[in-house]
Amino acid sequence: MRTYRFDYCPALVLGVLLILVGCAEEGRDHAKVDVHAHATGGHGAAPEKITHFTDHTELFVEFPRLVVGEASAFAAHITRLKDFAPVRAGKVTAILTGGGQPEERFATQAPTQPGIFRPEATPQHAGERELTIEIAMPDFTVRHLVGPVTVYADRKAAENAPVDVSTEGDIGFTKEQQWKVDFAVAEASKRPIRNAITVTGVLRARPDGEALLTAQAAGQVQPAGAFPHIGQSVQKGTILAFLVPRLGGDTDFASLQAAARRAKVEFDQSVRERVRLEGLFRDEAVPEKRLLAARSTEESARIEYEAAQRRLGQFAGAEGGIPLRAPISGAMADVRVSPGAFIQEGQLLFHIADDRTIWLELRVPESEAARVAVPTGAGFQVDGITQDFQVLVGKNARLIGSGALVDSTTRTVPVTFEIAKPHPGLRIGMAVKARIFVGDARPVLAVPADAVVDESGVAVVFVQTGGESFQRRPVRTGARDGDWIEILDGLDAGQRVVTRSAYLVKLAATRSGEIGHGHAH
Repeated sequence: MRTYRFDYCPALVLGVLLILVGCAEEGRDHAKVDVHAHATGGHGAAPEKITHFTDHTELFVEFPRLVVGEASAFAAHITRLKDFAPVRAGKVTAILTGGGQPEERFATQAPTQPGIFRPEATPQHAGERELTIEIAMPDFTVRHLVGPVTVYADRKAAENAPVDVSTEGDIGFTKEQQWKVDFAVAEASKRPIRNAITVTGVLRARPDGEALLTAQAAGQVQPAGAFPHIGQSVQKGTILAFLVPRLGGDTDFASLQAAARRAKVEFDQSVRERVRLEGLFRDEAVPEKRLLAARSTEESARIEYEAAQRRLGQFAGAEGGIPLRAPISGAMADVRVSPGAFIQEGQLLFHIADDRTIWLELRVPESEAARVAVPTGAGFQVDGITQDFQVLVGKNARLIGSGALVDSTTRTVPVTFEIAKPHPGLRIGMAVKARIFVGDARPVLAVPADAVVDESGVAVVFVQTGGESFQRRPVRTGARDGDWIEILDGLDAGQRVVTRSAYLVKLAATRSGEIGHGHAH
């Protein structure tokens, strides 16, 4: 079971309390005005409270019991589900239909404050009616099919009707409070979860995707145009710099050039001499012995010339030094030398890495190694990036292999996947927290992992029982797969749990006598 523990920070708690109490005080001011309005209208019965969801919006609506001929003000709190922010513009219409009576529509053209719309209904027909709340926003229109409501023939009948106001165990957290913080809920639902083994690991370059360029000989590094810098992209074969070697004795690059030229002159001269003697030999002007000697001299000159060329060849195109060429294409990961520096043979000069395709190397504990015979994938996270990365063999990853030996020091077995770099923030060498999937995914009841709060070792979620009411529910958790965690007990499919600001709902529970009940009606 993996849950989250929240440490108390006095400054944070004080700030949150001030926000919550401020929301409550603001709400009580609105409530006083509305209570007075209800009293003058004779609305003594408890208001109706209904919460309804569509794919786009959440509706929490409060209204007094509907009575024929009496004006009843609705308080429709409307939240966008994509960001859980209040709807700030649009037309809201309360529609009564059914019961063998004509349709009745009651509309308001704009909110009285962000998220709260107040259409006023004066129904003319008593009986069981179907209530629909239609929300026409600038970008789309939705209809909340709220369900059956009763329109009473008179006030006495409305007040005498039974009331179900059981709120035992409910935690109040008003819409005004929800809208002022980073708040969200999600529905508990069946989804595929994979059994996994928790491991650690590291991101590495492929063996052929990393190059360490070292000095071939002691000497001085000279620039080849702009000197390389960290992060620079280079192509295979690009000259990064020149190495002017320290050759020893009186030998230098100029001496090698002179020796090569002399060897070329001697070779050319031996060729001309051999050609001249071949002509004379055909005219029988010289003995064959001299021709054979000329041919031998030419061969020796050729060998010397080729040797001089090979010695000079390592400097080819270097304008006075050995060209240091990029052996692979990639990015400059490290530069260990500066222009003009003297370096020793074998010293590291440049580190180039191609991180477009990387290796995810994971370390499986010895005790779990038997379960990872054929891993189907993995999920991993790195510090600084909230995203959970999924690695699935055959889809976005390739299994390189699983180690056959247990490391004698770490007592782990390596498992390596090859993946295309999934995020620009990932760096070779980063440590990862990961889980290796074992077996196929199975459908289970799950919620976002952020919904689970650790209360002294007890896993708890906060279930939304109404638009502004929540309940604390201990749950038993199972496997975790990325951002989702399996719920074994304590929750039913379709129930909505708080996923962001669950801690604030928990805090509201400790002050339920002061906050969470007053709000704008």
